[in-house]
Amino acid sequence: MKTKFITLAILIILQVCEAQNNIIPVPVSYNASSDVFELNSQVNLSLNTNDSQVKKYSEIFINLLAEKGIHVSLNENESHKKSNKTIIVELFKSFKSELGLEGYKLEVNSSSIKLSANQSTGIFNGFQTLRQLFPVEFESNHNQHLDHIKIKGCKIIDYPRFKWRGLMLDVSRHFFTVDEVKAYIDKMSQFKLNVFHWHLTDDEGWRVEIKSLPKLTEVGAWRVERYGSFGKDRPYPLPNEETTYGGFYTQEQIKDVVKYASERNITIVPEIDMPGHSMAALAAYPELSTKKEAKFVSPGAKFSEWYGNGKFKMLIENTLNPTDEKVYNFIEKVFSEIAELFPGDYIHMGGDECYKGYWEEDTLVQKFMKTNNIKDAHELQSYFVKRVEKIISSKGKKLIGWDEILEGGLAESAAVMSWRGMKGGIEAAKMGHQVVMSPSTYAYLDYTQGDYSVENKVYASLSLETCYSFEPVPADVDPKYILGGQGNLWAEKVPSIPFAFYMTYPRALALSETLWSPKENKDWNSFIGRVENQFERFDMADLNISKAVLEPIIKVFKDGNKLMCELKNSVPNTEIYYTINNTYPAKFGVKYTAPFEIPQGDLSLISQTYKNGKALGRELKIHRTELEKRAGK
Repeated sequence: MKTKFITLAILIILQVCEAQNNIIPVPVSYNASSDVFELNSQVNLSLNTNDSQVKKYSEIFINLLAEKGIHVSLNENESHKKSNKTIIVELFKSFKSELGLEGYKLEVNSSSIKLSANQSTGIFNGFQTLRQLFPVEFESNHNQHLDHIKIKGCKIIDYPRFKWRGLMLDVSRHFFTVDEVKAYIDKMSQFKLNVFHWHLTDDEGWRVEIKSLPKLTEVGAWRVERYGSFGKDRPYPLPNEETTYGGFYTQEQIKDVVKYASERNITIVPEIDMPGHSMAALAAYPELSTKKEAKFVSPGAKFSEWYGNGKFKMLIENTLNPTDEKVYNFIEKVFSEIAELFPGDYIHMGGDECYKGYWEEDTLVQKFMKTNNIKDAHELQSYFVKRVEKIISSKGKKLIGWDEILEGGLAESAAVMSWRGMKGGIEAAKMGHQVVMSPSTYAYLDYTQGDYSVENKVYASLSLETCYSFEPVPADVDPKYILGGQGNLWAEKVPSIPFAFYMTYPRALALSETLWSPKENKDWNSFIGRVENQFERFDMADLNISKAVLEPIIKVFKDGNKLMCELKNSVPNTEIYYTINNTYPAKFGVKYTAPFEIPQGDLSLISQTYKNGKALGRELKIHRTELEKRAGK
């Protein structure tokens, strides 16, 4: 009997240990043990290396613990105070090729935590994993003083699949402060995302100080205040209306953010969007356009007509003149200062959605094209991109741009960020160019992520499950040309940092796992369980996160004259309840088992997901008239 009891106890402990693995992205290997390490103020952190960056990462970790009331002593070079409990941080004396530059090994037993890596970046990543082994209460903003933390024993070996694991934040459509940008960077670093693509300029605002071109921020950083959705309902500026909305980052602020990101193992890639998306720049310097007409910084008003399949017409010129030498003098000044501010390898030049109609209408542009044997506007854009590439290369940087830079011929050393599906990335990779896969169908974080009845409706949807299914390496492409991938958050409908978090997470968690973890380790059922743990952590930290994945997926269709409804949910072991008789809540209605008819009448479908008798996510309420519209599409 005693033996059976001991065996049962061991099994329970092991189950608890397995349950402790809520790590995102999932490690290469994770083996649990029955040990438990108690982290408290009696613990040392023994730093067995002289590497200054490892020391910096260790100090950040220690300060994080101190904020929660656990004061760990830092001891260097193996000389430390006597303690029964130690965190050992070290670099391998000989390079472990399996782990590469960012991998790590983490071992937790009852007496020690040992974190080892080839380089400091691996140590940083190991600390992020260790933090995820802490209980969810550690993330609480309301419990700043913990006596101790219990960590389940385990052995983890981990390293990334791709070197480029990015998120893009658009700060042009809506301006985010330095502290808000830092908060965004801080959170992405916790999930081993390591590239912050900073979309600094667009039609709606120029956000970076260029000292040699002061009007870019004096004029280009500010626009008239407007509210609500971008588009036709936003009026153009009135005569003499004050430009009160906007902002920009001084060069000192940029340096501060770059340093902050570096301390969190993140490289910043700045984007200066050109030759299109340049209305804010042209508001400051209208002579850089073909018409040379006075412009305004767009307040989000409608200034283009879209016809589908990528075809569009700009109602106001927002494109630099690629035949004017003054434009290249302007670009030289901009990228000279940008290159000094950002130490990373790449500068993003945009290159997307460049309307060429004003070039085609301009007699001087047409004369230039004829003189230089440029056959069409696509080739003219290629001429522009190649000149920009030479300017960026002269600063010791590499050019990367959206996949439109392929049109008319790609600059020799340019890298491509593929957003219009993966076709452009495939084309560039087959030409031997480096590629970052960022297809809108899997990686556009501004897309609607839940039911339109409770979410902002945009022109497309992207569920968490679809995002998780992203595979950055197409079957017929050599993986060596795929740097990695990236999620993009465009900010037309993202006016605040809490909502930026809501739109980014948990889909950024799906991208993190795709870009870090081995392809064979990905499993939706495992992932969604770990996401549910992250919901608790975000809630503890008072951070906004979308839980739309928990809600019913509603599909309506016609069966003859009948309006039929099918309900699904992507979370395992859930049930859906619904009513169609204007009664609520849904749990007192019918349990969904098969498609059902929505009868005629003034009524609404009310539905909600449940798990173990507990409601998940929001209750959805959709009137029959709306369901009819959905069925008609």
